Amino acid sequence: MRRIKSIDSLRGFVMILMLLDHVRETFFLHLQVSDPVDVFLTSPELFYTRFITFICAPVFIYLTGLSAWLYMKKNSRVEASKFLLKRGIFLVALEITIINFLWSGQYPPDMFFLQVIWCIGLCMVVLSLMIYLQYWMILSMGIVIVCGHNFFLNFNVLSESIFHIPWAILYQREVIEFSGIAIRTSYPVLPWIGVIALGYTSGIWFSKNKFPSYKKRKMLIYGLAGIFIFFVIRFINIYGDYAWVNTGEFSMTIMSFLSLTKYPPSFMFNLLTLSLGLLILLFFEKFQSNKFVNILSQFGAAPMFFYILHLLVLLIIYKTCYFLLGPNQGEYFSFPNVKSLWIAHILLSIILYYPTKWFAQYKQANKKIKWLKYF
Repeated sequence: MRRIKSIDSLRGFVMILMLLDHVRETFFLHLQVSDPVDVFLTSPELFYTRFITFICAPVFIYLTGLSAWLYMKKNSRVEASKFLLKRGIFLVALEITIINFLWSGQYPPDMFFLQVIWCIGLCMVVLSLMIYLQYWMILSMGIVIVCGHNFFLNFNVLSESIFHIPWAILYQREVIEFSGIAIRTSYPVLPWIGVIALGYTSGIWFSKNKFPSYKKRKMLIYGLAGIFIFFVIRFINIYGDYAWVNTGEFSMTIMSFLSLTKYPPSFMFNLLTLSLGLLILLFFEKFQSNKFVNILSQFGAAPMFFYILHLLVLLIIYKTCYFLLGPNQGEYFSFPNVKSLWIAHILLSIILYYPTKWFAQYKQANKKIKWLKYF
């Protein structure tokens, strides 16, 4: 399948932001942020460092759905379903094994964290079945799930119930004890199923019988409308996320307004991030020949390779620093300030670009090697 540079560039863009968030999670554990972020305990520089990375997971899962539609149009519905099912299972297995090791540095870890790769895998498995439905059904399901799931926000299932584990996987972020193994459902999947469905149904914008201006108009209209609706609903402050607070101090009130829930992602969280994602995609559509856009597209052309590589590099750096310098913030080795996180992020982005570019080009030149498409 011929790659679309704007999609690869947007995917690369959010992956670079993801790197920043993972640098923070590796080297700033002494000042972990809550979900949603507690603005009374978090400095503005740390808050906004976290805030700009909100876009990563929703846009990546949205693009997974969009890519599934493009794959189906180049192959067939049956082939697309098979690929989604196989790759989804592959991602779940990858999360449980390699990804958990790269996050913890040991195997088995003290606790298995089922995070974004696991979530994407399950969403792909669900989408492998959904694509047999009619277009309007998939679109309706996506809208209803993304917009309406907050009605279940305070619905909890106790651990004694037989529905506890299924509900923990779908919506209730929990620690599950299973045969002496602790499992944390960090990314409950129900809202993300809505996101991947919306991504899939937006694939029609990229149809060959559509003029390029058609998809650009759709991105602009839905992007701007989404941001407008976000501000209206968020200002009303009665649905879509935990209420924001007028603290009496302007900067802190803005932070409270923008403090959104990611686990599971609230309606406000997905509405804002997906709308911004569409506008950024529109930008990349218009400036595909830009050098920076080309660089980002290399990251986006080999997403799983980059994901595994950056976690491996972060693990090696952290273990080396811990061994040589020892802990400096309680039990952790941490960077001294947020500025250090940004510097490390920029340096790692430059360093990781070259192996990622090599693999992306190798993958493109060897399309007959089937396993490469999983990375």
